[in-house]
Amino acid sequence: MTATSTIPASQADEPTPEPTGFTAPVLDIVIPVYNEQHTVTGCVETLRRYLDAHIPFSARITIADNASTDRTLEVARGLAEDVEGVRVVHLDRKGRGRALRCVWEESHAEVVAYMDVDLSTDLKGLFPLVAPLLSGHSDVAYGSRLARSARVVRGPKREFISRTYNFMLHTALQAKFSDAQCGFKAMRTDVARKLLPLVEDGEWFFDTELLVLAERAGLRIHEVPVDWIDDPDSRVDIVDTVKKDLRGMARVGKALATGALPLDELRTSLHRDTEVEGVPPGMVGQLVRFGIIGVASTIAYAVLYLLLHPVMGAQAANFTALLVTAVGNTAANRAFTFGVRGSGSLAKHHAQGLAVFLLAWLFTSGTLIVVEHYVPHAGRTFQLCALVIANLVATVCRFVGLRWVFRKAGTP
Repeated sequence: MTATSTIPASQADEPTPEPTGFTAPVLDIVIPVYNEQHTVTGCVETLRRYLDAHIPFSARITIADNASTDRTLEVARGLAEDVEGVRVVHLDRKGRGRALRCVWEESHAEVVAYMDVDLSTDLKGLFPLVAPLLSGHSDVAYGSRLARSARVVRGPKREFISRTYNFMLHTALQAKFSDAQCGFKAMRTDVARKLLPLVEDGEWFFDTELLVLAERAGLRIHEVPVDWIDDPDSRVDIVDTVKKDLRGMARVGKALATGALPLDELRTSLHRDTEVEGVPPGMVGQLVRFGIIGVASTIAYAVLYLLLHPVMGAQAANFTALLVTAVGNTAANRAFTFGVRGSGSLAKHHAQGLAVFLLAWLFTSGTLIVVEHYVPHAGRTFQLCALVIANLVATVCRFVGLRWVFRKAGTP
């Protein structure tokens, strides 16, 4: 049988040595518990029977006790003594994320996973969850209650909260995954050891932060539609959780916007570079964002040109309006179109952006020369229309040029 480990949360980054002669399981499933003395036995015994009957590789159950104040730890230790393939880890602080980080980072299994103690998720989703990780096809996998083929039984209040939360994630953090908080996830252990140090939260927001960073790092994320039945005895404080989640979203959003997270280094270390030579990444999304910024830049250019023309003349007004909007255009496209954040190579990118601007200026100034030569009595409105058309052509060239400038710096 497996002995109990007591790991203070402050030491969660230090691996716990395994017994002599220990053979690591292929899968290590964590069950985080806090004051679950009446439910942990049924959960572990049910899960162990399912693993033995349906999972064709070795699997261990790790009960992670989050500083329970009832008899949960005592019951868990009894299970570790009586049931083969069960161990207990005790933490001296609460927090689901803290427990998962503690166990996942020190595990010697190929794949680490977790599920809630109430077993709300049908265990038939377990093999589809971990199989792509074992094959090397995916890095992270999660169960989704919001996928089209998922079958979910829960009240309208929980359904509304879940969908609203995921909508906020998609809007604020541009997340693509469908369900952040389903308690049914797995990771390759080698990926977990490199990704988890970047995840700050130790409580309920841990799941969301993990998926957001994995997605931004270009890791391959596998979704499994699940059958899920709401636990009416859930003791999650929804109001408190929502407040903490909003703070977590703000913190992660700021870190992503400022480039504070070393996601490029993580991507490189895991050999998960998202760019494939000859295949432009995220072309459709980039075009949409580039187009939105381009419309705003064109409007700003037109306003500046009309304001400056009476004072400076056509050519000087064109140059000045282009220069001012080009600086803003490069900064906006750098951050939002091509996903380059932080101050790294900022001056270089703006210098290259100005080179692209000069090409656009040469094209538009040439257009003005043609207009002034062949239509000498044209007014400002006619000149502006000709310049807008020339700018549209120059915009295509600018998009190609900026894709080259940010070809290796951005995260699609």
